[in-house]
Amino acid sequence: MTPEWRRLLILLVVLITVFPLNGQAREERMDDPELQQRFSDLADELRCPKCQNETIAESGAPISSDMRERVRQLLREGYTDEEILEAMVARFGDFVRYRPEFEPRTWILWLGPFVAIAVGIGVVVMITLRTRRRTKDESPVLSDEERQRAEQWLRDD
Repeated sequence: MTPEWRRLLILLVVLITVFPLNGQAREERMDDPELQQRFSDLADELRCPKCQNETIAESGAPISSDMRERVRQLLREGYTDEEILEAMVARFGDFVRYRPEFEPRTWILWLGPFVAIAVGIGVVVMITLRTRRRTKDESPVLSDEERQRAEQWLRDD
């Protein structure tokens, strides 16, 4: 390896270690500790629309970064936590909240899993009852001739 290539390789290694490849810029913290706490609480309450199983605080998706920046901006402008949550729900829908309000339009979010479990249990119970009933009704009954042949086979062994 020539000295030029060696220098280029060392420069590349240094650049990779100094600048992360994931493209995420380090996000700013808010100057006011109270606002920073409110921001953290809100970021933990909002769900990433892309990831759906992560909060915007955990997600590395670009949409989450944009949402975090928007929450910071709204906090600086003096919006209340509820107003910020309402703005995010208006933009992304009820699913953006990890704990949406219990109201008629969100009943499916709250009750859907329980209904699905109940339906699943009902299906399992119905299949089990049908199977038991069918096996009970179809229990083999031997005729006299079949019984005599079976007894003969047992005696021969």
